[in-house]
Amino acid sequence: MGKLAPLSSVQFLPDSDVKCLSSAIETGNPATGPSTLILKAPSGCVVPWHSHTAQEQVLMISGTILAEMTGLPATTLGPGGFAMMAGGMAHQFTCQDTACLMFVTFDRAYDIFWGKGGRN
Repeated sequence: MGKLAPLSSVQFLPDSDVKCLSSAIETGNPATGPSTLILKAPSGCVVPWHSHTAQEQVLMISGTILAEMTGLPATTLGPGGFAMMAGGMAHQFTCQDTACLMFVTFDRAYDIFWGKGGRN
């Protein structure tokens, strides 16, 4: 099966945990397995410290985020910027001075654990 989806067709929904964030599922089913989502955040939006059982990968489309992960220096990522967090690695993102758009992929079912301690 294939899929083509222009950005203008994406139907973003508000996030139930982070009120400034909105998302859309591009492919897969986050409740049961691997998935790719597209996230949108306004300037100043913070996705606070958290971790997942799954490995997470982020690819920036537009805007700039400050990406923070335990054990690594905080890094600013703009369009084309990439981040990968191993399962259990705590991380947070802050959208900087313009709106942010990014693809986020998970290699297995999605879950979330809030706090800087991470989950191993």
